[in-house]
Amino acid sequence: MIAIIDYDAGNIKSVEKALQFLGQEVVLTRDRDVILSADRAILPGVGNFGDAMEKLRGYGLESVIHEFVATKKPFLGICLGLQILFQESEESPGVKGLGILSGKIVQIPEGEGRKVPQIGWNDISIRPESRLFRGIPDHSYVYFVHSYYLQAEKREEVAATTEYGVSIDAAVESGNVFACQFHPEKSSDVGLEILRNFIRM
Repeated sequence: MIAIIDYDAGNIKSVEKALQFLGQEVVLTRDRDVILSADRAILPGVGNFGDAMEKLRGYGLESVIHEFVATKKPFLGICLGLQILFQESEESPGVKGLGILSGKIVQIPEGEGRKVPQIGWNDISIRPESRLFRGIPDHSYVYFVHSYYLQAEKREEVAATTEYGVSIDAAVESGNVFACQFHPEKSSDVGLEILRNFIRM
């Protein structure tokens, strides 16, 4: 069973539907016992970093996420769910993230011919030994919607990057923790294969 952590963020239902399409038993929940008993957990979402952390803390989910990660069972953050795994974001100065991974979230700089937020398909450069991208061709296209991006502190944890005027860390993996800045659930067959890889972990 896969627990999708419900903290009133946007875009959670599309993740649920993609996993159900792949034949998975999925529960959308903020119940500690249900989350901790799941085989895998996913933290999706779109929205504001500070608002997300306020909701997670308000629902008592911050400690639950740390507990789940400590079980060594597979955990996946998607979009905002990637960003809040880190310590801080320029979007919400002074707000502490979950601090599970090391790095900072910074704003995409505006530039000639570059719109912010980045919305649309972009290709990714994949680290060959990545488990999340096993069997997926380098420079596959995935779907992004974001104004802020990750600069990971530990380069060995970066599983994929993309270029959008700046080099963006598009995915990370560290032990049992995986995260994507893009939306695998909206990334067609490539995205479904990424989710299958996570399910196989």
